[in-house]
Amino acid sequence: MDSSNAALYGKGIFSTIAFFGAELFLWNKHWHRLTNNANGVGIDLSEYNQTSTKELLSQIIASSGLAHGKVRLTFHDESPSPIWSSENQAKTSLSTLIAENRPAPANFKLSVSAHPVNSRSPLAGVKSSNYLEQILSLDEAKGRGFHEAIRVNERGHVTSGCMSNILWLKNDRLYTPTLATGCLAGTTREYVLENIECEEVEAEIGELVSAEAIYLTSAGLGIVRVAEFDGRELPDIKHPIQTLWPPS
Repeated sequence: MDSSNAALYGKGIFSTIAFFGAELFLWNKHWHRLTNNANGVGIDLSEYNQTSTKELLSQIIASSGLAHGKVRLTFHDESPSPIWSSENQAKTSLSTLIAENRPAPANFKLSVSAHPVNSRSPLAGVKSSNYLEQILSLDEAKGRGFHEAIRVNERGHVTSGCMSNILWLKNDRLYTPTLATGCLAGTTREYVLENIECEEVEAEIGELVSAEAIYLTSAGLGIVRVAEFDGRELPDIKHPIQTLWPPS
């Protein structure tokens, strides 16, 4: 039996990277987050560097024949668990997965998740391979007929979707949760903040109830306008955020 930290506890970090015309999008941001997450959870990336890892991903994209899509890069902690093994050798492996992007539903339906986020968790803000909590939250929302769900933290503040970041428009101003809420520092979220005026806030779910528009962002989704939030139809307001994706 595999006694590694990855196999036993899901110890690993990953990032999903969009590519256009076979070019990785926001690669520097993804690598920066990967290295920060690795330091945060204790995964040794000394055998890997940004340049060679990018070259590997570019080769995989070229051999796939896909012009546009997404590629997942995962670093697994293959070090033996001290609970199950007397070995003490740090080891990290890399795996990849590539696919076409799935088009977002035209009538994207959003709800509120029944499962809160613990903003004090050591995994808060980390894109960890241990994603079961997010998957179970998403499955619960899909079981109610929604495509995504917003999760709040233990203080009742909006954090993000199960698999995405969230932004909303109110009184012609764009808002998004601050990282202090426990939300993931999404690369697409960062890209939006660099290109569109947006205020980072701590807000309760009532702010979304009265929002004029809601947008979700991720490397897989891109930037998606929510058409319906918990049964309330949202008007199709044209906003500059929608011009950012796909990137020119």
